Formats: sequence, C-alpha cells, structure tokens
Amino acid sequence: MKIALKNIKTELSKQVAFLEKKGKLLEARCLTQRTNYDLEMMQETGVCSGIENYSSHLEFRKQGVPPFTLLDYLKKIDKRFLTIIDETHIAIPQLHAMYNTDKARKNVLIEHGFRLPTARDNRPLSFEEFENKVGQVIYSSATPGPHEIAKSKRQMAL
Repeated sequence: MKIALKNIKTELSKQVAFLEKKGKLLEARCLTQRTNYDLEMMQETGVCSGIENYSSHLEFRKQGVPPFTLLDYLKKIDKRFLTIIDETHIAIPQLHAMYNTDKARKNVLIEHGFRLPTARDNRPLSFEEFENKVGQVIYSSATPGPHEIAKSKRQMAL
C-alpha cells in the first residue's frame, strides 16, 4: 500500500503540473483535494470511495494493460473453457460500446480534474481483448450479425 500511495502522489504531482501549465487552475485544485482525501482514506482505512480508479497502482499494473477479469480466472482453471454468447446481435455491439463509452466518460473526468489519468486503466475490455480471452465461443442469435457470420465454421441456408 505504501508503494501504491507513493506512486499515486507522483502521478498527482505530474497531472497537477500539466493542468496548471494549461491554465486549468480550478481543475488542478479540485484534483489535488480529491486525490489527497482519497490518499488519506486509503492510508487510514485501506479503502476510499472510488478506489477502483486507483486499481492499476494497487495491482502494480502498467498503464494501458487490461484489468483482470473473470475470463482470466477461467483461463487459469482450464484454457479450454467454453463461452456462450446469447442474443449476439445485441451483445456484440454492447461489448464494442462498453469500452468506447467508458473511455469517453473517463477522458472528461480527467480533463476536468476529477480523476487521475490512470483511472482509464479501470475499464471494460476492448472487443479485441475480449475475443483474445474467451477462446472457444458459441454465438447464439436468431438474427446473426456480420461478426457472428464471419466467425461461424459453417453457415446454414435460410
């Protein structure tokens, strides 16, 4: 925890300098107050509201590395696990959207001094990361989209 807190303080000082250089003094002050409060809470109690935004520091994960998920756990148990995705005409676009929506939201929070840049590292997987982790997949849909059709081993005549 001590190392993580030190790393968060280092990131805070860099981000505050960046914001101040851009003339965003209010944002720099807001970020300083919020982060220092979070650091104090983590030091005293071991947790804080929004602690997930510091997950890369607490896990010593490099910036940009995907977060750990249930898929990592399943792969560790048995690399041959099977993923079944039902209603893929809805699920596949949602998987694409989750990453992009979260990224856009976090960018706004970071730009306005509510979070440190490493908050981006607590995120949903990108669709490509998801596909790399699932292995064997069964796509189930009454109206398959282009992705499911392209991934199918065989296509049935309609």
